Amino acid sequence: MALPRLLARRLRSAQTWIVLGVLAPVGMLVLSGLMLLDLRRDAWDKAEQTSKNLLQVIERDIARNVEIIDLSLQAIVDNLRTPGLDAVSSEMRQLVLFDRAGTARDVGVTLVLDEHGDIAADSGALPPRKGNYADREYFRVHREQAGLGLHVGRPLVSRLTGERMLPFSRRIDKPDGSFGGVALGTLKLSYFSRLFDQLGLGRDGAINLYLRDGTRIMRHPYEEVDVGVSIVGAPTFRRFVAERSGTFVGTSVRDGVERHYAFTQVGDLPLVLNVALATADIEAGWRAKAAVIGTLVLVLCGLTAFLSLLFGRELRRRAAMQAELTHLARTDGLTGLANRRRFEEEFVRARKGAGRTARPLSLLIVDADHFKRWNDRYGHAVGDEVLRGLGRCLSASVRRPGDLAARIGGEEFAVLLPDTDEDGALRVARAIHRAVAALTVASAGLGAGSVTVSIGLAVDAGVGLDMGDLYRRADGALYEAKACGRNRTRCADGVRDGDPSMEAGRLVGARHPPRC
Repeated sequence: MALPRLLARRLRSAQTWIVLGVLAPVGMLVLSGLMLLDLRRDAWDKAEQTSKNLLQVIERDIARNVEIIDLSLQAIVDNLRTPGLDAVSSEMRQLVLFDRAGTARDVGVTLVLDEHGDIAADSGALPPRKGNYADREYFRVHREQAGLGLHVGRPLVSRLTGERMLPFSRRIDKPDGSFGGVALGTLKLSYFSRLFDQLGLGRDGAINLYLRDGTRIMRHPYEEVDVGVSIVGAPTFRRFVAERSGTFVGTSVRDGVERHYAFTQVGDLPLVLNVALATADIEAGWRAKAAVIGTLVLVLCGLTAFLSLLFGRELRRRAAMQAELTHLARTDGLTGLANRRRFEEEFVRARKGAGRTARPLSLLIVDADHFKRWNDRYGHAVGDEVLRGLGRCLSASVRRPGDLAARIGGEEFAVLLPDTDEDGALRVARAIHRAVAALTVASAGLGAGSVTVSIGLAVDAGVGLDMGDLYRRADGALYEAKACGRNRTRCADGVRDGDPSMEAGRLVGARHPPRC
């Protein structure tokens, strides 16, 4: 009865209402700030997803068109080897050579150049137009290098049509293997302009296509002075080249505008494509919403807002506690790896996935060799340090997002490898052996090579083994590995046995090969 009376007395206090009146707008401002930050994150997430989608669409379109041109060039090179081609009429010879040449409006000229750079055949004219291209960069490259394959040159102005084009070329060899000329196909830069112009990127958005040497092929919005310019030394381009694809925020060396860049290499071609959205454009809509919401918050702040803050804070605290409890329930406290409970959950999920896709599922059981010796000799503190080190080794060796390293109990670990056959699992096992071989425990003076592990490997190749069956097979292989001398990998079929100190398929000294 004392508590209700105390609460009633507090509510009747003016000081209480003053405090509530001060805290109410503060709570509303905090909540609105959190909401605005979340809206800002949503704006960035939407912009990033939009950039990636646009990048994928453009990359596929460019790759498809380049593939068409390349197929035409390969057909020309192949058709030039046709017996008796020189004996047929000019009309038939042109038909044979250019039967696969592209005819779309964005395809430029398609030519066959002889070893001197003169036009020997022309898909657009019969007799072929006159011209010599021995001074062109693509001609010199093919003349000097055999076996180059498809070469993507720098953008140029066609001497036949006066249009800006991107050249693609392949070398033509004579029967004796010497240089016999070049098969040339071009793609008009207007193709890229029309493709990029269909996309709305905001006021300061941009799309760029580069060669890997830093030469800009095309930019949207288009400006003539941008074509052919090299930005090889720019920090943004260095990131484009260093990473095959990705996203980051950077400042353009061209105009100083900060942009969000999404970039990728176009197929296997030496082309780098990026979609850049100005950060100001990304946040423009968010800033307008922030102004409106901020004004409403200042007008409507009050006791309801304060109570909403308390309610929201309580919900956040409960959510954080639940997330922490969930994390603790699925994580091994000593090593930071997944625990047995999470391992079993992930196995069930992986098993269902393997059943749907008929893909193999591999399991490694990893056990520290002579672990009791470390505990007995150095104490549990050193033993725990060894286990933590092994946990780090397993984490470093398992790189794919779908793979899972877990501590099953004691000094025993498991590595679950979905979509992985026996060879792939053996590679992971070798990586674990290498990592463990470099493990040191300074507190006990244990140098590299002091700690070793034995590994048992089992693979469910689509026969539908449950967790118990697969685990027993891997566990049996583990004990075979220990019986064979430890510090090795043993496969459950009893046929393969790997020593981590050796390369696959090669016998070293008198020791066992990695698979036996």
